[in-house]
Amino acid sequence: MTAAERLPVAIDAMGGDKAPSEIVAGAIRARDELGVPVVLVGRPDELTDTDGIDVIPASEVIAMDADPGKSVRTMKDSSLVRAAEAVRDGKACAMVSAGNTGATMASALLRMKRIPGVFRPAIATPIPCPGADLPTVLLDAGANAECSADWLVQFAQMGATFARHRYGIESPRVGLLSIGEEPTKGSPLVKETHKLLAEGSWTASCGGTFIGNVEGRDIMSSDVDVVVTDGFTGNVVLKTLEGGMRSLVNAILGTFNTNDETKAAGDVLFPALLPLYAQLDPNNTGGAMLLGTNGVCIISHGSSNDTAIVNAVKVATEMVDAGLVDALAQTIRPA
Repeated sequence: MTAAERLPVAIDAMGGDKAPSEIVAGAIRARDELGVPVVLVGRPDELTDTDGIDVIPASEVIAMDADPGKSVRTMKDSSLVRAAEAVRDGKACAMVSAGNTGATMASALLRMKRIPGVFRPAIATPIPCPGADLPTVLLDAGANAECSADWLVQFAQMGATFARHRYGIESPRVGLLSIGEEPTKGSPLVKETHKLLAEGSWTASCGGTFIGNVEGRDIMSSDVDVVVTDGFTGNVVLKTLEGGMRSLVNAILGTFNTNDETKAAGDVLFPALLPLYAQLDPNNTGGAMLLGTNGVCIISHGSSNDTAIVNAVKVATEMVDAGLVDALAQTIRPA
C-alpha cells in the first residue's frame, strides 16, 4: 500500500510526559522517514510547529493520573477520544498515544467497540529477550486486573494471532504464567486456566501451541513466544522488568566511571554493549498493542520520546497492513 492510498495514523499529540514537543517531533519523523501519512490530535494553539501536518482539533486533555473511565465519558472533546473517533469514522487507519493508558484503552473500547465475541481487550507488550531475535509477547499487561479462566484462554488466542502477524511465528508457543511448571502449581485461576489450555481446542483458530506453565524467569528467554496472565500480575511483571533493567544499566554505566581502570574498560566494552542497550530501550519497541478492539490502537509508554513515536507509528501501519484486526475477528468467532 502506498502512502497516497493509506489513511493517516492519528497521533494523540497531548498524551505523555514529553507532550506535545516530542510527540510532534516523532510525528514529523514518522512522516519523513517512514513515508507514512499522520495526523495530530490536540489543541491547535499548542501545536505551533507541525511542519504542515494536519491537526484534528481537540480542546481537552486527559491527565496521566486522571480516572480513565470517568474522563473518557465526560471529556468528549479530549485528544484521546477524538483520536479513537478518527479511526472509528474512517479518517485514520490507527491511533497512537503515550498518554494515560487506562484512558487510551477506554477511548478505543468505547469509540471503536470490541470485536464481536471478545470478552475483554488485552494489552500485548513485547518483552525484549537479550540474545534473541524476537521478543516475548506478554498479555495482559494491565487492561484487566481481575480475569476469568475463559478470558485468559481468549488472551492466549489473541496473543498467538498477534505473534503470528507481528513476528511471523508460524506456531507460537504459549505459556501460562505461574509459580511453578507443574500443572498443580498456582492460584485457582491459574489451575483452571491450565486445564482449559491443555485441553487444546482453542488452538485450532489461532495456530498456537500450549507449552504449559512458565515462570517469571522464562519471560525474557527464547523458550516461549507468548506469556498469558491476568492484567494485575502482567502489569507488576512489566514494571518490575522495566525497573530492574533500568537499575542494571545504570549500575553498569556507573561502574565504568569509578576509576581509571574501569574508565578504560568502559571505553572497550561500551561499543559492544550498545546493541544490548538498544534492544532493552523501551523507545525502540514501538509500544504495546490493545488487542480486541475494532481498530488498531498502539499504547506507548508515558516517557516516550520522538523515536518511540516513530516506532509506534511503524508498528501501527504494519498491523494495519497485516490485517490484524480481521485476523483477530476470525480467531474469536462469536458463540
